[in-house]
Amino acid sequence: MVSEIEHAAELIGHAQYMIALTGAGISRESNVPTFRGEDGLWRRYDPMELATPEAFFRDPDLVWEWYAWRQGLIARCRPNPAHLVLADWERRGLLRYVVTQNVDGLHMRAGSRNVLEVHGNIWRVRCVSCEYRSTLDEPVGSTPRCPVCGALLRPDVVWFGESLDMDVMARVYRELEKSDLCLVIGTSGVVQPAASFPLVAKQHGGRLIEINVEKTPLTHVMDVHIEEQAGKALPAIDAVLSGS
Repeated sequence: MVSEIEHAAELIGHAQYMIALTGAGISRESNVPTFRGEDGLWRRYDPMELATPEAFFRDPDLVWEWYAWRQGLIARCRPNPAHLVLADWERRGLLRYVVTQNVDGLHMRAGSRNVLEVHGNIWRVRCVSCEYRSTLDEPVGSTPRCPVCGALLRPDVVWFGESLDMDVMARVYRELEKSDLCLVIGTSGVVQPAASFPLVAKQHGGRLIEINVEKTPLTHVMDVHIEEQAGKALPAIDAVLSGS
């Protein structure tokens, strides 16, 4: 009987245009803290109330203090074997794009280059007034201001109450429609619109491989479901592909 790992490797080996969708599960394996971190100062604040445009303009220093704290935690995290395998598959031409809900930047740190970040990136900043954007090398030390116009800089992430970047979303749907195989890794299958991404690929003829530590609301539409951590499953699939 063919195992799910072997079945996944077979599908990947025959795919012409494979993409990967990743969610919080893959970052959790790198010890990236969950959104509601319980640590010191931040026990007194609701992150749902800090991650809004209204909160930022009401108290930008407080919001930036929270983001600097989160950046400090994420800076200590490292890409795990799942990130590294995906980056290697891109280099080998097996994987075309990673579409991620995560804002931690770990896919890029692992070496992936074709990454579409649906919710932005905690290491990027953008001006609230002009078109200035930049990438941070380290956690912010104080509330940053735009070097071009002097206005406030904000984290380049999607906050509650904001729309997703339409250009990014258009590229995401193009990739979904082109893919003949889609890896669905560490996503809950609950949060929209990301929960519908695999269904778009399926509707356009794509096969689906889910890798998750538990079943999700999308498991029933998957061609393969591997109930395992991505950091174990992806290297195992790669070993089959490599014949080792």
